[in-house]
Amino acid sequence: MKRIVLLLASSLVCPALAAPAFAAGEAISGAVEKQPVNVTAIIMFMVFVAGTLGLTYWAASRTRSTSDFYTAGGGITGFQNGLAIAGDFMSAASFLGISGMIFGTGVDGLFYAAGFTIGWPLILFMIAERLRNLGRFTFSDITSYRLEQTRIRSLSAFGALSVVLFYLIAQMVGAGKLIQLLFGLNYAYAVVLVGVLMMLYVTFGGMLATTWVQITKAVLLLAGCTVMVFLALRHFGFDPGRLIQSAVDNHPRGEDMLRPSPTLADPLNAISLGLALMCGAAGLPHILMRFFTVPDAVAARKSVFYATGFIAYFYILTITIGLAAVTIIGTDPSFFDAAGGLLGGGNMAAVHLAKAVGGDAFLGFISAVAFATILAVVSGLALAGASAVSHDLYANVIMKGTATGAQEMRVSRIATLVIGVLGIVLGLAFENQNIAFMVGLAFGVAASVNFPVLFLTIFWKDVTTRGAFIGGFLGLVSAIAFVVLGPTVWVALLGFEKPIFPYEQYALFSMTIAFSGIWFFSVTDKSKRAALDKAGFPEQFIRSETGLGAAAASAH
Repeated sequence: MKRIVLLLASSLVCPALAAPAFAAGEAISGAVEKQPVNVTAIIMFMVFVAGTLGLTYWAASRTRSTSDFYTAGGGITGFQNGLAIAGDFMSAASFLGISGMIFGTGVDGLFYAAGFTIGWPLILFMIAERLRNLGRFTFSDITSYRLEQTRIRSLSAFGALSVVLFYLIAQMVGAGKLIQLLFGLNYAYAVVLVGVLMMLYVTFGGMLATTWVQITKAVLLLAGCTVMVFLALRHFGFDPGRLIQSAVDNHPRGEDMLRPSPTLADPLNAISLGLALMCGAAGLPHILMRFFTVPDAVAARKSVFYATGFIAYFYILTITIGLAAVTIIGTDPSFFDAAGGLLGGGNMAAVHLAKAVGGDAFLGFISAVAFATILAVVSGLALAGASAVSHDLYANVIMKGTATGAQEMRVSRIATLVIGVLGIVLGLAFENQNIAFMVGLAFGVAASVNFPVLFLTIFWKDVTTRGAFIGGFLGLVSAIAFVVLGPTVWVALLGFEKPIFPYEQYALFSMTIAFSGIWFFSVTDKSKRAALDKAGFPEQFIRSETGLGAAAASAH
């Protein structure tokens, strides 16, 4: 049997999760040893799909304008949006990947969980309110607020599309492998199914349907993980100390599981990892879009407050699940194959734990929830990609702001269909390929292009169109180059003996290039356009801090 590692579980959220698994020689395999079909899982899966399609039908009747389509009319409450943000961010990678990493290597998973969580205060205190006050539909509204529309919106749109594309490929391949393993469905059928559902959610229901799919998924995932942790802790008398000690005693690495892996032990890799985890989240287009779904900046801040709480709680659960799996699963031979590998690969630890503590019925529920996480995330990605095409490129770059709302929505729906078809085709094409470097590109682009441009246009009065465009472009090119020339692709994928770029994590370098480029080409810009860019900062600053004019712009 070829060992299956659902690499999505170590890569759907950040490049940092992907690199260690890849470095260890683990890749997505074309052959998957199917487990016995779980009827409970299929029934629960069908119930979830039927329910979400019902939500889409309901949302379609309430989606009449561009504001409805992109932002659900701005009528989502702070609490609801907090749940939706959590649902958008807590992918199958977080659920399966972190618990699988703790099961396999130990404390590394704790670093990733902490990194994902501490990025949210950055968004809470520095971005959320200002984003809501300055923008309407996409984060490109902010980056181009006082800069030249054509160049900056084009850069932001292509940056967003790059993130969406690589993220989407990973999700589609991961969904296919997960369903193939758990439900016994053919990989191609699984990928097509995910793509079709994604297109239905976004094309007809827009942001309103996507929001409620994400809320439903978040509630199910949090509830399922909570029950799993409760059932697992019973084995240890509800004593966390016993749980941790038992994990150390039974882990193959012993006490070494409490020490970081060689990758994290390298200071430059560790710093790059931290930057990718914190700043990458603040540059993800499908996350940033969610701040426009609430009525005002106060609700935007509440959204991040609630989301941070849900996300932090979720990662505490995943850490506990990983530790419990070390003892409960790691000491049970029935969960291992003849070669001593965990059935389905190391990232299936959480799924096997569900069966061990709750039987087939609970396994069915968790399997359906794991698939629901993918549906929710791909819907958010598709909507973000469609918005970049229709709102940024079509309405503002091609049509120069003259497009009607109906035209913009039509282009957005066409873009959704194209993105869906492209996701299906690429998901099928990359079935037997390692996709770690694609996910690395997703977070690398977010941290190296979207975040520097967004951050500096909000907070630095001297940024100019030339500086933002050239610096952002350099960040994009360097992020791609470091991935291709690094160990992940140059050695492991292309077969060269030594990498040209020696580090698995590269955010420190690509972000430095982006920020330096924006600064240098801004301070040396003496053009008339630069003077206009700088003159527009006071108005932007007042609006970002006070919200004056934001309500009128949103209504428009």
